[in-house]
Amino acid sequence: MVGGKRGRGGGELKRFEVIEHTADVGIRAYGRSREEAFASCALGMMSLILDVGSVEPRERKDIRARASGPEELLVRWLSEILFLVEVEGWAFGDFEVREVTGDRVEGWGLGEPLDPARHKVSGEIKAPTYHMLQLSEENGTWVAQVIFDV
Repeated sequence: MVGGKRGRGGGELKRFEVIEHTADVGIRAYGRSREEAFASCALGMMSLILDVGSVEPRERKDIRARASGPEELLVRWLSEILFLVEVEGWAFGDFEVREVTGDRVEGWGLGEPLDPARHKVSGEIKAPTYHMLQLSEENGTWVAQVIFDV
């Protein structure tokens, strides 16, 4: 599965792809900035849970996370989103990230309360893991790779 594309000056860039893993599932996400890569990774994770195309962008939910390093920050960002899905019952169809610093990420998810009848839930993610975790910039493209415990 390959996720949607986002164009912002200089053409389109695919947002994410699902990567094979022995027992779990992973996402490799892309962005022209670290902020775009975080947003694309969150969208990729949501696509493993439900059909993101079935989610209406009715409400904006602020999402923040803190950590001691960039890779840990990515895991905490995704864990916070997963908490909102699992505990508060949110369905997100897209994300924007306002800022990523060395120890903090701030952004929001666009979505609505989860309605299993309408949102076509297809999978469950227990947690993002540190296994094969990657966050790097290569030739102007940020790549974020995360394996999820399912």
